[in-house]
Amino acid sequence: GNRYAVASRGGWSIEGAWLWRLKDWIDRRFMQRFNELPEMSADGGPEFADGVADEQAIKELSTLAMRCGGCGAKVGSSVLSRVIQRLPPQRRDDVLIGLDSPDDAAVYRVPEGMLLAQSVDYFRAFIDDPYVFGQIAANHALGDLFAMGAQAQSVLAIATVPYGRERVVEQTLYDVMSGALEVVSQSGAVLAGGHSSEGAELAFGLTVNGFIAPDQVLRKGGLRPGDALILTKPVGTGTLFAADMRRRAKGRWVDAAIQTMLLSNQAATECLQDFGVSACTDVTGFGLLGHLIEMTRSAGVDAELSIDDIPILAGAAETVAAGILSSLQPQNLRLRRAVRDLERAAHHPRYPLLFDPQTAGGLLAGVPGARAEDCILALKACGYPETALVGRVLERSDAAEPIVLI
Repeated sequence: GNRYAVASRGGWSIEGAWLWRLKDWIDRRFMQRFNELPEMSADGGPEFADGVADEQAIKELSTLAMRCGGCGAKVGSSVLSRVIQRLPPQRRDDVLIGLDSPDDAAVYRVPEGMLLAQSVDYFRAFIDDPYVFGQIAANHALGDLFAMGAQAQSVLAIATVPYGRERVVEQTLYDVMSGALEVVSQSGAVLAGGHSSEGAELAFGLTVNGFIAPDQVLRKGGLRPGDALILTKPVGTGTLFAADMRRRAKGRWVDAAIQTMLLSNQAATECLQDFGVSACTDVTGFGLLGHLIEMTRSAGVDAELSIDDIPILAGAAETVAAGILSSLQPQNLRLRRAVRDLERAAHHPRYPLLFDPQTAGGLLAGVPGARAEDCILALKACGYPETALVGRVLERSDAAEPIVLI
């Protein structure tokens, strides 16, 4: 009668056999959880970020059990076809296969003796107007080509459109693409293809392609001691749009910032080339200081930067003083270790703006010191009224910090 008694039976004990059966039962019950899965609720729908879908759209979309990922998240072919048909024709002789004859990939002809320059940018929308957002995103992406001295040839679009009714998805995609193509066409490039999908909020970007002669490539590392540092646009978009999200920015501040982001860097590059530019970069996410550090490290030089001479957008000083900063600011702030005499410099009220991430920012360029004043006058005459001399390039010193703030 005692089930725990040990009695030999063919090499097995009563106790051992009982424990083995118990273990087998537990294993089967445990694994059953993974083989017999519960039915998913058909009542659930996609989760929407605030403001990205109206009540009617949410009601319509919530009849679906879920929104798929992978290629199941693509914008439907009928919507995409109608958008492409509404866009202006996209043709260039050196785009052999593009939107006029869609295939699995775009095919380009690279002119003999030229190099292909390529870059990509993509980010979520920060303004409500998809058309203007498309313009800004295109300017931002093309800025990398212009900073290298390249001529734009073609782009590939990457769009994420918020969940919505079919006609709303179509109009949103059309608006953002139309805005982008206005800028792209002005640069001389064409849209050769792209990809679109649905998501919780609007996001857009471009892969940009351009051609450049080997001896005309503008590199960050070309700075030379004695060069003047010229900045073609004011800074402050990061803090201003952080303030806008908090309803703390004045309308005229935001409007002025948008106008600077709509200003292409293409003409600025051409002007700088006329004055013997030695190095160039566009000021974007890493802020003015971050991109200057990249240039000094590549060139093996130091640089002197005059904080008071840096042009800033209207309202940026006020929002920074209120402690309103971009969410990228803390990461950019780590670059302060490259600044000499940091304790003194950090007390300047404009100091935080050195780390402010820019969207569609201006060009930071080195030009021969003797030609700096004429270059600035020429840049202002061709549409960059806030161009400023912001510093100069120095010989590399023994100091660990390459940047001197004055």
